[in-house]
Amino acid sequence: MNFKDLTFKGGVNVPHYKELSENAPLERAIDSDVVMIPLHQHVGAPCEPLVKPGEEVKVGQKIGQSDAFVSAPVHSSVSGKVKSITLMPTPTGLSVKCVVIESDGENELHESVKPKGKLEELSPKEIIEIIKEAGITGMGGAGFPTHVKLSPPSNKKIDTIIINGAECEPYLTADHKLMVNESEKIVFGLKAIMKAVGVTNGIIAIENNKPDAIDAMEKASKNENNIKVASLKAKYPQGDEKRIISATLGRIVPSGGLPMDVGAVVCNISTTKAIAEAILEGKPLYERVVTVTGRGIKTPKNLIAKIGTPFKDLIAQCGGFNEGAPGKIVMGGPMMGLSQFSIDVPVIKGSGGILILTEEEVKPQPMGPCIKCGRCLEVCPVRLQPLYLSSYSLKGKLEEAEKLHALDCVECGACSYICPAKRPLVESIRVAKREIISQRKRSS
Repeated sequence: MNFKDLTFKGGVNVPHYKELSENAPLERAIDSDVVMIPLHQHVGAPCEPLVKPGEEVKVGQKIGQSDAFVSAPVHSSVSGKVKSITLMPTPTGLSVKCVVIESDGENELHESVKPKGKLEELSPKEIIEIIKEAGITGMGGAGFPTHVKLSPPSNKKIDTIIINGAECEPYLTADHKLMVNESEKIVFGLKAIMKAVGVTNGIIAIENNKPDAIDAMEKASKNENNIKVASLKAKYPQGDEKRIISATLGRIVPSGGLPMDVGAVVCNISTTKAIAEAILEGKPLYERVVTVTGRGIKTPKNLIAKIGTPFKDLIAQCGGFNEGAPGKIVMGGPMMGLSQFSIDVPVIKGSGGILILTEEEVKPQPMGPCIKCGRCLEVCPVRLQPLYLSSYSLKGKLEEAEKLHALDCVECGACSYICPAKRPLVESIRVAKREIISQRKRSS
C-alpha cells in the first residue's frame, strides 16, 4: 500500500495558522505557586481524594483514585502542601472536586517514580497496569482512559495500532513539536501499545503540512519493519479517529461502532509519549505540552506545563494579551475547542492548547435562511445530512433527528464552517445529541 497523501471522503480545507507557534521551541512553563488538580479529567468515574488538607505531597504521588474500571488516577504535579479539596470550575465547563496544592518549589519526586523495567521483559498485562497506574488518558480529545482502550473484548480482534499525529485543528502545534523532539519515545510508546494489545502492525499517521515531523518519525522508526509512517493530506477533520482509519486502512467504522469493530485502535501522539515515559521513567501523567497561541497573545509558545497550572500563568509567560481585551479564549482549537469564561481554570490532561482570538476575529456574522445548497452534505465526513439534522433539532423533532443518525455526528464543525448562510448547524446538532442521550437514560 502507498502510504503517501492518504485521506477520507468529505472534510474541509481550513486555514492552518500554525505558523504562529510551529517554530517556537518546547519551553518549560514557569512553576505556579499554587496548582489546582481536578479529580475528574477523563471519561468515566471521578476519583476520590487520597490526601487531606495539610498533608505534604511529592511530584508523581497518587492523590486521587476510583475503583471503577472506566476511570484514571490523578497524580500531584508539584511537591508541597495540600491547601484544600474543594469544588472548582474547570475548562470543561463543569465544577469538579479539585486538590489545591501550594508548591514548595522543590519538585521532589515521589518514591514510586522509577523505571518499570525493560519492554521485552514486561507482559501485556503488566504494560496495561503501568498505563493505568500512571493515569494516562487520551490527550487529544475526550480523555478516554487508555488502559480501557487497550483492553478490547476477546471477540474483537485487533490487527493494527494507529498513532494519530494529524493534529488537524488550526493553530495547535503541541503534537507536532513532540514528533520532532521526542520521536524515539513515540516509537517506543507505539511498540509498548502493540505488545500490550498483541498486534504486529503499527502506523504513525501525520498530515503532510508537517514534513519535519514525518522525517523525524521515519528516521526514528527506520529499523522497525512492522511500523510505517503514513502521510495524510492536510484536511479537516483528518485527526478524527474514524477518518484516520478510513484514510490509512480503507475501513469504515459502522454507525454506532468503535474502531475496535474494524480491528483498529487509535492513540494520540501525546498519549503515546506519556506511555513511553511511564515505562522508561515510571512517570505518571502530571504534565503535558500546551500550545498557547492566536493573534490575541503577544508571544505564542509551546509550553511543557504541569497539570493544575492556571491558564492565566501560561498566558502571562507568553507576554499577556495583545492590546485590548481578547475576543474569545478557547481550550483547544477553533473548530472543536471549548470557549472559556475565565483564565483562572487549570490545565488538565486534555488541554492541548489555549487559543486567544481577537475581537475582530470573533465578530458575529449575520445568519440567513438555509438555501439548500448542499455544501454541508458534501463536507460532512460521516456522510450525514446536517441541514435536516439541524432543522429537526431546532424544531424539537428528536425522533426524526435520531432516525437520521444524529448520534453519529462527530461535532467537527465542518458543516458550520462551510455554510454560506452561517447557520448554527453543529451547535444545534450537538443539542439534539444531548437530548437524545438524555431521553435514552431516562427511559432505561
